[in-house]
Amino acid sequence: MSWTAAAGAVRSLWRLRAGALRPLSAYGRRISVRFYSLGMTVDNINRAAVDRIIRVDHAGEYGANRIYAGQMAVLGRTSVGPVIQKMWDQEKDHLKKFDELMVAFRVRPTILMPFWNVVGFALGAGTALLGKEGAMACTVAVEESIAHHYNNQMRTLMEKDPEKHEELLQVIRKFRDEELEHHDLGLEHDAQLAPAYTVLKSLIQAGCSVAIYLSERF
Repeated sequence: MSWTAAAGAVRSLWRLRAGALRPLSAYGRRISVRFYSLGMTVDNINRAAVDRIIRVDHAGEYGANRIYAGQMAVLGRTSVGPVIQKMWDQEKDHLKKFDELMVAFRVRPTILMPFWNVVGFALGAGTALLGKEGAMACTVAVEESIAHHYNNQMRTLMEKDPEKHEELLQVIRKFRDEELEHHDLGLEHDAQLAPAYTVLKSLIQAGCSVAIYLSERF
């Protein structure tokens, strides 16, 4: 192979390697996925961290929706039904936002979605069968776990680069605050009067920890 041909091959490989770092449009032009208005793109954020965060948060919000669906199936026509519906409506908004982020950042969902579909509904309905106190105990346990998880994510993003992750931080912070509102609503509606409240809460939170671990990785 001549020197000229070798140099050309090296240049081609370099262009190919560089191009792989950024997505191409159908016309071969470089494109970036823009996140909201400030211009955060796939190119200037830690991709692995964002993939993990969006995947697990999407799974968590999906699971929360299924829990509230189960609670509404049992308690929807009772006096606490409107309270559960209000929290569920906010969770629907959370899930919608993470659906959008999954597409924008091309993040694959966890393979455990069918499992969380069944388990989430069963947890919501099962605790609701204990009465409104059981449902609210479930809400307190789950929302406390999610808020703690969101705090950890915010800490991680702040340590990496808070300016580049500002918009994602804003989304997580907003959702964290709303989860804490749900937690407080649960306490206001007699969560602590549920049968074996402390044991029930501990078991549910242990399950949440396992769900978070698995959904981040699979």
